[in-house]
Amino acid sequence: MSEEKVRLSKLMAERGICSRREADAYIEKGLVMVDGVIIDQLGTKVDPNVKITLEAQALKQQKSLATIILNKPIGYVSSQPEPQYTPAIRLITPANQFGVSKQKLGPDQMKGLAVAGRLDIDSQGLLLFTQDGRIAKKVIGEDSKIEKEYIVRVEGKLPPDQLKLLNHGLSLDGKALKPAKVEWINEDQLRFILKEGKKRQIRRMCEMVGLKVTGLKRVRLGNIRLGKLPEGQWRFLEADESLD
Repeated sequence: MSEEKVRLSKLMAERGICSRREADAYIEKGLVMVDGVIIDQLGTKVDPNVKITLEAQALKQQKSLATIILNKPIGYVSSQPEPQYTPAIRLITPANQFGVSKQKLGPDQMKGLAVAGRLDIDSQGLLLFTQDGRIAKKVIGEDSKIEKEYIVRVEGKLPPDQLKLLNHGLSLDGKALKPAKVEWINEDQLRFILKEGKKRQIRRMCEMVGLKVTGLKRVRLGNIRLGKLPEGQWRFLEADESLD
């Protein structure tokens, strides 16, 4: 019995080839081949085991998609702000670019640029913006395996058994959290390494074990590190860098 057919764009997104939106654009332009045949009709359904390849033009377009790393200061929201708040994307200007890059910021790099993995208004550090649906899925997809590392300043006492709970055993919103890696750096700072990112997760986890978070900074997403990027400045993700 053959497997039920699925939308080509959905299958491309599931395989990490591109986002569904990007898949539809490539299909419309006749840049997608299924088992060696060009498919240019939106909504086409295919067998889930087909071979999918992109034409050279689509591959070139993918390479040109911009990904930007910003060191977000406290007081900026990641996206979709209320009228009284300033979105972090406003910091992505030519004047705020850090270092030397072959890439230059222009309207093409800003078009469709979206945040992947938000930070709260009172958190700071590495914030990723991308035009590339593949990168966004790696960071925020339900099956994301990308590590997110944070340095967290706290107030309060934490017995060893409660530290174990932070590593594994807590639940939020009625759902068990994935195992984390949590350790002391010094007497008032913890290192959190998570593979998920529920809303205000670290702050809520700390509250559950009697700690108050007084500072939170994201320093790494997968293999991408904040490094020496100054607060309020940004840089392009370079061709030899990747999340994994």
